[in-house]
Amino acid sequence: MDVVVTGIGLISALGHLEQTWTGLVEGRSGIRLCQPFSHLKPHPLALIEAYPTDFLSLTERVLHDALHDANLEPPFPECGVVIGSSRGNQAQWEKLTTNPENLCGWLNTLPNAAAIAVAQHIQTQAMVFAPMAACATGLWAIVRAAELVRRGEVERAIAGAVEAPITPLTLIGFERMGALARTGAYPFGRDREGLVLGEGGAIFVLESADVAKQRGAQVYGQVLGFGLTADGYHVSAPEPGCGSAIAAVQQCLTRSGLAPQDIDYIHAHGTATQLNDQNEAHLIQKLFSPQICVSSTKGSTGHTLGASGALGAAFCLMALRHQVLPPNVGLKQTDFNLAFVRNAQTAQVRNVLCLSFGFGGQNAAIAFQAI
Repeated sequence: MDVVVTGIGLISALGHLEQTWTGLVEGRSGIRLCQPFSHLKPHPLALIEAYPTDFLSLTERVLHDALHDANLEPPFPECGVVIGSSRGNQAQWEKLTTNPENLCGWLNTLPNAAAIAVAQHIQTQAMVFAPMAACATGLWAIVRAAELVRRGEVERAIAGAVEAPITPLTLIGFERMGALARTGAYPFGRDREGLVLGEGGAIFVLESADVAKQRGAQVYGQVLGFGLTADGYHVSAPEPGCGSAIAAVQQCLTRSGLAPQDIDYIHAHGTATQLNDQNEAHLIQKLFSPQICVSSTKGSTGHTLGASGALGAAFCLMALRHQVLPPNVGLKQTDFNLAFVRNAQTAQVRNVLCLSFGFGGQNAAIAFQAI
């Protein structure tokens, strides 16, 4: 059964879906030097507002936009839900450690809080999943939802990931790892310094092609295939040689019925860290032609961790809709022999590939096709 995307809700430091896409195409960045916590030094961050946003409020806003975009109104008692997050309500847990007497509503901080909030909003009685696969969470969620629809378990599913990761613990942890940038995010750049944390989320409405056609829904694109693997190697460093990551991409191509030359654009994970960009560039060079167009959008939105793959998937679908390739914002000079999109460009785009790689060796790839 063919699975299509009929609605997208997205919020990033650049705004809602259309605002973010416009800003991205124009080469703008939502990254600013900020000091949200007085006891910590300023960092470049991609905040949605002046101060860190609330996780569940962000989830509700993104869900609202997705349903509105799909022209749907709850309830949906038979709709599947797959909403993931890498950090979840970590900010609330950190606050509870400093004020443990304020435990009212602590059950709303559990790891499945976003998925349950979505399920309650749409009043579903179908299956509800809350995956966590580090920075590969967003793609994992979309894949799981697509398989529910493809196998006929549900006719419609709400899927995606949301992240509000700007907390003291997250900042201190990444800084002590040496992974945080000092001035900005420059994916695949010779001058890359590390990642920049960003807030955001993307939620999708997935439906069977038949249901979408019956109700006259708009279609962004079709979910073709996917690949999910694990390195089983290290808590944070990717496997040398990228064997498992390469296998994930090969699985995705095989399941999609595509050859490497059929892919018109790759949305790369591109975190601007030394190891990720080096290994990902090696993967792309090994499997694809040097002429294939590639970009990472984290120079514009920051790294939204578990939501980053969901944002990347949204940008892939927008590229299919508008036949425009988004630029690799922040890239000046590079040592990698890849065809990076320096400025937004029009192109004939039919098949796109989105990649995500997470701590613990979580590798994910998903392919979309224009309808």
